[in-house]
Amino acid sequence: MPGFKGLRGRTVVVTGAASGIGRAIAARLGEEGAVVAILDVDGDGAEQSAKAIRDAGDDARAYEVDITDLEAVERAVAAFADEAGSIQGLVNNAGWDRAEDFLDSEPSLWRKVIEINLFGPINVSRAVLLRMRAQGAGRVVSIASDAGRVGSSGEAVYAACKGGIISFSKSVARELARHGITLNVISPGPTDTPLFASFDETGRLAKALERAIPMRRLGRPDDYPGIAAFLLSDDAGFITGQTISVSGGLTMHG
Repeated sequence: MPGFKGLRGRTVVVTGAASGIGRAIAARLGEEGAVVAILDVDGDGAEQSAKAIRDAGDDARAYEVDITDLEAVERAVAAFADEAGSIQGLVNNAGWDRAEDFLDSEPSLWRKVIEINLFGPINVSRAVLLRMRAQGAGRVVSIASDAGRVGSSGEAVYAACKGGIISFSKSVARELARHGITLNVISPGPTDTPLFASFDETGRLAKALERAIPMRRLGRPDDYPGIAAFLLSDDAGFITGQTISVSGGLTMHG
């Protein structure tokens, strides 16, 4: 049930919310009463997600933006701030990958994966965190991957990016704690999303993972909105620099 402290009226940017995990998180934040901005390169999908939130009686707007373009990100963030006021939360969710063994892959793929999965969240974080530091408060949640904690065959560069986001978040959390800003990371395990489906056209990988995961199923987009909403709320005000795996027990970190 909705009801985390401090989320009602809180302005939150969510990237990559045209579909999948991002859409589910944006919808939950709308239910919690947050004012949601959806940033996505898929402008039509972003508007569909925002419309679904508005149709439910909540507040959301969409911005078509490529997060690898820092100037475009800054314009979108400024537009949201002009419309909705100070930005109080950020969910770095947008990501992309293509499964391929590292030695069979080409630098053009590495660059695309790094631009989207590492530089993209860094771009959005900088644009939002400058505003958060000026106002002396803010919450950032980044969606990484357990690939960044334990590795993943066929995803070496993607895993490197996600490990980088974990380290980036911990480092900036240390720098900005005194400004009332928290940064935390959610680390999903294998999840039934369009991106995962593009890796597994035969369904064999999903079957193998279901056997390996103690809960005997893949993650679903709706497994993540609750922890994201919690980390953005005042209930998590003394939590920063943490990485939380949501993987059905596939990975267990002490």
